[in-house]
Amino acid sequence: MQRGSTLEKLPARKDTQHAMLENARKALGSIILGKDRQISLALSCLLARGHLLIEDLPGLGKTMLAQSLAAVLGLSFCRIQFTSDLLPADIVGVSIFRKDSGEFEFQPGPIFSQLILADEVNRATPKAQSALLEAMEEQQVSVDGNTRPLPEPFFVVATQNPADQIGTFPLPESQLDRFLMRLELGYPDEANERELITGDDRREMLRDIDAVATPAALLALQQSAARVRMSEPLVDYIQALVRQTRESPHVEIGLSPRGAQALAAAAKAHAFVEQHSGVYPDDVQEVFASIAGHRLKPAGNSNFRSAAELCQHVLDSVDIP
Repeated sequence: MQRGSTLEKLPARKDTQHAMLENARKALGSIILGKDRQISLALSCLLARGHLLIEDLPGLGKTMLAQSLAAVLGLSFCRIQFTSDLLPADIVGVSIFRKDSGEFEFQPGPIFSQLILADEVNRATPKAQSALLEAMEEQQVSVDGNTRPLPEPFFVVATQNPADQIGTFPLPESQLDRFLMRLELGYPDEANERELITGDDRREMLRDIDAVATPAALLALQQSAARVRMSEPLVDYIQALVRQTRESPHVEIGLSPRGAQALAAAAKAHAFVEQHSGVYPDDVQEVFASIAGHRLKPAGNSNFRSAAELCQHVLDSVDIP
């Protein structure tokens, strides 16, 4: 990967927000071992007000990461297990007729939580998947002609099994585009896997973990991340990357304007998480694959075997300002 100049960090002041973020990273790192980069990107995604898609094989810690984020950040949490017989009403809720009052009463579904784990989201039918679209885009749901707001902050963390596994339904492009980032966890290294085998049970550790933030504090962190300085050359760099995705013969469908906005917001949030004094090319490069990998469609004659290779090709094709 191309690298920019050596990054400068913010003055070493122990301000409350950055101390909170460091405590969150340490707490998450004690549960999800050896995945510091993925933890940093996951926090960047939430600070950029985005939803997160985690795609990997079963048993690699996808669900544990979602549960840990909710516990560490002090968010109300609900897990929805996506299955082939799941209905939209099972997600958003349903109106029940009360005989004593003679009126219908709305019973909220699990979507009315601050962090939703949509577990194995691609095992549900497209009809059930579509129940998440309005919630993820508008932070509200429409039931029986009434629009009901969802709590703030509101995040969807979805896990997804590889598409070649039995019983999966591919997510449509419109659904994928609602996720700000897509991450893969991968296998742990030998030392961390040994600690997982011989150490304490991670579920027990998660029960004992203390929240280091509150919903109000998280909203303030989001506002601070949005205010991170981005210079004009950095905006030029983002536009050049987006333009390359649209003009490259290896890409059939490039990034949309919403994808460009997502890249800028994620780069700002990453710079804030890493305590940089502004957005650097390194921040853009670090989040690029997680932003673009699930949005780009490779051309039929492309020789790139994975989204990561295609994203790296785009980065290598654009000069750093």
